Amino acid sequence: MTVKRIPVPTETTAGGETNAYLAGTVLIDPAARTDTLDAAVAERRVDHIAITHAHPDHVAAVAHYAAETGATVHARRGREARFEAATGVVPDRTFVEGERVGDLTVLDTPGHAPDHVAFETAGGIVSGDLARASGSVAVAAPEGDMRAYLVALRRLLARDPPRLFPGHGPTIDDPRATLRRLYDHRLDRERRIERAVRAGADSVDAVLDAAYDQDLTGVRDLAAATVRAHLDKLAAEGRVRFDRETGQVGVA
Repeated sequence: MTVKRIPVPTETTAGGETNAYLAGTVLIDPAARTDTLDAAVAERRVDHIAITHAHPDHVAAVAHYAAETGATVHARRGREARFEAATGVVPDRTFVEGERVGDLTVLDTPGHAPDHVAFETAGGIVSGDLARASGSVAVAAPEGDMRAYLVALRRLLARDPPRLFPGHGPTIDDPRATLRRLYDHRLDRERRIERAVRAGADSVDAVLDAAYDQDLTGVRDLAAATVRAHLDKLAAEGRVRFDRETGQVGVA
């Protein structure tokens, strides 16, 4: 099966483009309508439309291409309302883990978003915002779930795909190295955050200042939401105390 990547300009902090994919007869993540994506869709049969998750930079052209192609529109079962709110389209069908959309197999990969899925092909996995070739992936509370994200990374490592087709940036030809890098990055950040708490940081802002050693101009809110996701995980494991309402933190 041929998997064709079509970068689409979008308003996203992840590099200004989102990848749409044509995998067999499935159109994945039509993020916006462009002449290039129009031409790619016109060149082949599109029987199905699906998304990796319902963030705005992945779904803006679902309605257009559904009307244009007459394709069956699929959504994660249990997330239909979220899908409709994001796309303006009522899904024709739903899927769960292990089911197929066209010739693709669905994998549950929540963490970056609660409805996040990936689509497995013989040639690799269309992985959405689970991984990227460089940099890291946002896992931001309250929607991001750090425990689920780390499980999703481990699941893909266990499947050992030949390549990943990410939501942003180039195809990943060394999935194991990339997935391990992202996993280790999260564990390193977690250790920094826990050390900050044990050293006396008693609020999200204090943890943020102690755990990050880079300029956060323009991304401080996102970094703080990431810290909250880490603190949620650490609190669930009984390693710190964290009050989501007040942002207060303490040693467990």
